[in-house]
Amino acid sequence: MERLQKVIAHAGVASRRKAEELIMQGRVRVNGTVTKELGTKVGNQDKIEVDGVPLEREEPVYFLLYKPRGVISAANDEKGRKTVVDFFPHTPERIYPIGRLDYDTSGLILLTNDGEFANLVMHPKYQIEKTYVAKVKGIPLREKIKQLQKGIVLEDGKTAPAKVKVLSIDKRKQTAIVELVIHEGKNRQIRRMLEAIGHPVVKLKRERYAFLDLRGLNAGEARELSSHEVKQLYSMAQTGK
Repeated sequence: MERLQKVIAHAGVASRRKAEELIMQGRVRVNGTVTKELGTKVGNQDKIEVDGVPLEREEPVYFLLYKPRGVISAANDEKGRKTVVDFFPHTPERIYPIGRLDYDTSGLILLTNDGEFANLVMHPKYQIEKTYVAKVKGIPLREKIKQLQKGIVLEDGKTAPAKVKVLSIDKRKQTAIVELVIHEGKNRQIRRMLEAIGHPVVKLKRERYAFLDLRGLNAGEARELSSHEVKQLYSMAQTGK
């Protein structure tokens, strides 16, 4: 479910702020009833009218992008920096990223115009796993790895237990490659977790999102998800498996 003003804005009728004004002015109907509540949430099956004209919704689209480093995970950027949406110049739909990857983090990110889908797969309670590979300073001891596996207390709360394994170490350079699997999405979570145990990140990449990976793609390349993949993600989120 998405907020009514957001749905109106995504349909291209008006900006989010203008859509809020239309709602408060009583110019929007949902399933035949005038709705003036800004907190109203609607789904794909709800019929929305603005000034008596039915809202034309875009067909849902779903993309997987291999985000390069130095790119913003947003639909636009006030500083004029390159965003993930800039990799889709020929996509007419108003797509936006599901969640975020840090500016300096590369890897798999999903984009869509389907708000219900985005909310479903992004919500931590549905426990969709995301796999990251980090190059860190120093070589983590077993006790440090166990801390990550049990959960780390950060300023915004304790993280859920993570699946962690050290893939390789370089004793000469005193660095290690660590794989972490989490289902949360706190801001800069992986970086903060590793910094909390004394092993700051040198380089970070998201390798997998559930069963999806970057196979066949180079940085900056994208592909559309198949209908089967979309259904799988819906199923995983709804069942928690």
